[in-house]
Amino acid sequence: MMVLSQSQLIRAALEDDIVTGRLTAGDKLDEQQLASRFHVSRTPVREAIRHLEAQGIVQVRPRMGAVVASFTIPQILEMFEVMAQLESLCARLAARRMNVREKENLQQYHEICGEAAQAGEFNDYYHKNVTFHEAIYAGAHNGYLQEQTLRLRSLLAAYRRYQLSFKGRIAASYAEHGAIVRAIMDSDDEAASRHMHDHVNIQGDTFTDFLATLPSPRVSD
Repeated sequence: MMVLSQSQLIRAALEDDIVTGRLTAGDKLDEQQLASRFHVSRTPVREAIRHLEAQGIVQVRPRMGAVVASFTIPQILEMFEVMAQLESLCARLAARRMNVREKENLQQYHEICGEAAQAGEFNDYYHKNVTFHEAIYAGAHNGYLQEQTLRLRSLLAAYRRYQLSFKGRIAASYAEHGAIVRAIMDSDDEAASRHMHDHVNIQGDTFTDFLATLPSPRVSD
């Protein structure tokens, strides 16, 4: 199991607070209060906030410091829609362009995800899942596409991680990874694209569960 640093643990806890509505848009992230809450110095708190700012879910404002960014539910769903298209294209190109070594590495990352899935630790699975997806972005051999996909993935990181806490989602995610890996190994770009799109896009019961658990203050008027 991956051992997380203090800043990573704080970051994960704050992501949960933001996604579930315990922290809402405009709430200030006070470093001293957070240091007291997590029983740490301000250094890992500051590092966690920097990562959240880089993701785009926290903003640093003049005279206010770090505050929770504002995203409406429609905006989040639109971002997931675009994310599914970007990752679908990454998988399509990876199926065409990955070399033998890259495919072997992808298979290895998939197996590592399987170990985490079997353990049922969604934080551990999430971090290994990120490595799996980033291997596919890189395997597309398109630097601009990789950059844009990583940028949007950062914005959605907290929400994608949160999805994995739903009952049965880790097992489903790992099974979906398997279909993507098989398509890439077979150089089947159509299947790789389709499986990746279905994997990333929020739909069916996952969509209903996700929508139901997002805090109502984020809904647009």
